[in-house]
Amino acid sequence: MSGLVLKLSPKERVLINGAVIENGDRRSRLSIMTPNANILRLRDAIHPDEVTTPVRRVCYIAQLVLSGDADFEEAKVQILRGIEQLSQVFTDADSRSQLAVATDQMVGGNTYQALKALRTLLPREERLLAASRGGTA
Repeated sequence: MSGLVLKLSPKERVLINGAVIENGDRRSRLSIMTPNANILRLRDAIHPDEVTTPVRRVCYIAQLVLSGDADFEEAKVQILRGIEQLSQVFTDADSRSQLAVATDQMVGGNTYQALKALRTLLPREERLLAASRGGTA
């Protein structure tokens, strides 16, 4: 049986099924054998104060599912609704592809993979917002 392999840096923290785990002083690899375990690297986590954009909001909801702070079924509705709204703005082929992956993964119950696909939109969103403010990114 194969599982997810996490490669952790020294002192890196990860949330697995609601428990914070901190790596020791050396790089290490953890094999997560439990299917559908909820895993979130804390270095990738979005702080509630950082939920200031549409993509970050949808990512944050997915993150709450992974941390065990939100019910999957309730969050699924919000995430799918958010993806639909994002599809009105992100019209390029690659963004559409990532939104389709996120949708498929949420429908299939895989919040981690949905979050991973949604996170690819963060730099694009930043560029769009910078352009709308008249700045460059």
